[in-house]
Amino acid sequence: MEHVHLAAEEDDLYSGYNDYNPTFDSEELDNDAGFQQAVRTSHGRRPPMTAKFPGTAIGGRALGTSFGVESSFGSESRLLKSRMPMASSMGRPMTGAVQDGAARPMTAVRAAGYSSAMTRGSTFDPLGQSKGPAPPLEGKSEDTPDEKVKILEKKVNDLIEESCLAHGHGDLQLSLDRAKEAGRKERALVRQREQSGNADHINLDLTYSVLFNLATQYANNDMYAEALNTYQVIVKNKMFSNAGRLKVNMANIHFKQKNYPKAIKLYRMALDQISNSHKEMRIKIMQNIGVVFIRMGQYSDAITSFEHIMSECPNIKTGFNLILCYYAIGDRERMKKAFQKLICVPLGIDEEDKYIPPNDDTHANLVIEAIKNDKLHQMERERKALAEKFIMTSAKLIAPAIEATFAAGFDWCVDMVKSSQYVELANDLEINKAITYLRQRDFNQAVETLKTFEKKDSRVKSAAATNLSFLYFLEKDYDQADRYADLAMTADRYNPAALINKGNTVFVKKDYEKAAEFYKEALRNDSSCTEALYNLGLTYKRLGRLEESLDCFLKLHAILRNSAQVMWQLANLFEMLEDPHQAIEWLMQLITVTPTDPQVLAKLGELYDSEGDKSQAFQYYQESFRYFPSNIDVIEWLGAYYIDTQFCEKAIQYFERATLIQPTQVKWQLMVASCYRRSGNYQKALETYKDIHRKFPENVECLRFLVRLCTDMGMKEVQDYATKLKKVEKMKEIREQRVKSAREGSTRGTRREGSASSVGTPDSVRHLPKKDSEVDIKAVSHPEPKHSPLLDQGRDSGHSSHGTSAKGERLSAKMRALPGSNEPYEASSQRDIDASYVDPLGAPMERPKTAAKKRNEDDDFADEELGDDLLPE
Repeated sequence: MEHVHLAAEEDDLYSGYNDYNPTFDSEELDNDAGFQQAVRTSHGRRPPMTAKFPGTAIGGRALGTSFGVESSFGSESRLLKSRMPMASSMGRPMTGAVQDGAARPMTAVRAAGYSSAMTRGSTFDPLGQSKGPAPPLEGKSEDTPDEKVKILEKKVNDLIEESCLAHGHGDLQLSLDRAKEAGRKERALVRQREQSGNADHINLDLTYSVLFNLATQYANNDMYAEALNTYQVIVKNKMFSNAGRLKVNMANIHFKQKNYPKAIKLYRMALDQISNSHKEMRIKIMQNIGVVFIRMGQYSDAITSFEHIMSECPNIKTGFNLILCYYAIGDRERMKKAFQKLICVPLGIDEEDKYIPPNDDTHANLVIEAIKNDKLHQMERERKALAEKFIMTSAKLIAPAIEATFAAGFDWCVDMVKSSQYVELANDLEINKAITYLRQRDFNQAVETLKTFEKKDSRVKSAAATNLSFLYFLEKDYDQADRYADLAMTADRYNPAALINKGNTVFVKKDYEKAAEFYKEALRNDSSCTEALYNLGLTYKRLGRLEESLDCFLKLHAILRNSAQVMWQLANLFEMLEDPHQAIEWLMQLITVTPTDPQVLAKLGELYDSEGDKSQAFQYYQESFRYFPSNIDVIEWLGAYYIDTQFCEKAIQYFERATLIQPTQVKWQLMVASCYRRSGNYQKALETYKDIHRKFPENVECLRFLVRLCTDMGMKEVQDYATKLKKVEKMKEIREQRVKSAREGSTRGTRREGSASSVGTPDSVRHLPKKDSEVDIKAVSHPEPKHSPLLDQGRDSGHSSHGTSAKGERLSAKMRALPGSNEPYEASSQRDIDASYVDPLGAPMERPKTAAKKRNEDDDFADEELGDDLLPE
């Protein structure tokens, strides 16, 4: 009862402020046994709270709780209820009471480590480490319908994203597979919603995305029927808003399928469904309609569409297409008006002066340096280049049509361009005018036009001088070519085309070291100049620096992977370096690029023959003969091969073809007769020899075999042929004596002249006659030409003197050995073959490439122009 306070009968609202509660006396805490017990055990009974709260307005008013005083105004004799705690109406635990034997915390706000539920004597554990690790978080259940729907939606979105990324990387098949899988997942998602009763909450945006991506990937994979069906599903679904725009995609597919009427119908349907507020979209659709009308040949309808666009929102492409339509119908005046509209179309780009940094502002210089080559500036340059290309192409197209002469038309176009924002294109049009003169074979006018640029600015002067140097080089006027090459270099020292032309003029003078220097300088100015690198390789080859030449052509091959000329040069260099295996390897690569080149196939046959592989040699010689059956060397090898393999009947057809190619050469007809005789057809051989005798009555070999055959066959004509043989042999002896005496007289006269001169060259050295074997070898080999290397057919690029001479010696020895050692007609020289026959299909041309001002041609109506890689016909 000591802790129970009775309610006073008269409450004093202002009493209690001066009362002193020893509980709050911190100075006596050391002597307070209860506090010390609480510190030692972490639990202890706090001093009981009184019902009176000092400092409040209620003063000593008793609290009306379920465990406190029962009534505020009871009598003093009324008994209080027990102080055992009782639950209040609000469920609040008893204040100041002990529950379940646990001590109450020291303060009303529970501190860390204190709990009313803790028992006395428990250890101090403020962090709760004695309870062990916290239990794992409960995962969300995936069995609920909503969770399943969310998971499926995420999978569908991921598949659409993967499909788009695969298309961006160029993997069209993978993108289509992912799009199909996304469609399957989306259908499963719809079924899942229907089963869960949420069919009204279908995600239409996701369905639209899946179908649209699937249709797009079908179209990218050229599966047009499937793409149209998928687009049709989207368009017919009224739940999709703005699905009518997809008719444009459907029209594009019909355009690719060349179903032009259907494409126009769909374009117009899409145009009707797009409001006027989307002006740019409507303009693009109308432009597509105009292009389709052009494909259909309906130029009037196309003109209607393009004129509307040019009046509403003019652009470069539409203006160019409009000029093409006017050109197609031959309307001169409207061509002029359309050209004037074209050059007035605004490009919407900044001036180049914006990117010129000021010298005094460092911050501005840094900003300009940062934006000088950014994406926006690159786009502006591309747009300007496209506009210049369309204007140049249009001028070249309409110039011959708008006036009586193309020169007057070019002059009108130049005047119009000079008064527009494309002033710099006027000079390029003048150069194109000169090139048009070249195409018309009017070289004088071309030269005169180009000469007018000598007094203009350096860029145009350099271009004109480069073309002039090129023209004079083609005409073999090397002095003028050298002069204008110097002029081009003076105007622009860093012009690689001018340096190449200068190097070519030095090359033809056989000053290869100096030519190499000019080619190297051109490469330093433009490392991607393939003409300079090719010519440098040829120069090193002429200088005998084969390793350096090989290095140049290997670098060139890394740039031009499919260049037949480069591969040929590499094969030839490896052959000269006595590495036939590498030469064969490069030739094998070459025939993958030009599989029908007979010269390459013949060269492969020659290399395999030199390696002793007759079967491979026969295969490639046979292929070469199939593509070009007029190559005497190939025919001779195939005929000799069949004779070696004892198939004389098959050799006949090759020698007969050689007879058709060189009807004046008796050698091939004698070989045909010899094949008949070897195969046992003596009657046919006799007829062939008689036919040869009628054509060549003084041929000793033919008469000898006629005598032999007639004797073996017991014919009466043997005496006549024997008489003719003696007569021909006697005439031959007399002719040889005359030649010998004339030669001796010439030798004596030369000796007398030599004795009178100051040069003491031995006569045996100067006048030694050539041997037959030497004549044979030189006849087969192809010496260095003495004319321009530009027009050099490059025989040494296809046949080295060593390899070809060896081939000539082998074939001559083989032909001599075929019928027998006692048949002199087989030993006739090959000099007669090459003297009367020139191979029309030589090896790839080994020559320096000339340089002229290069142009970009991008339209079917545009003409070709002189370029850096132009080679004369």
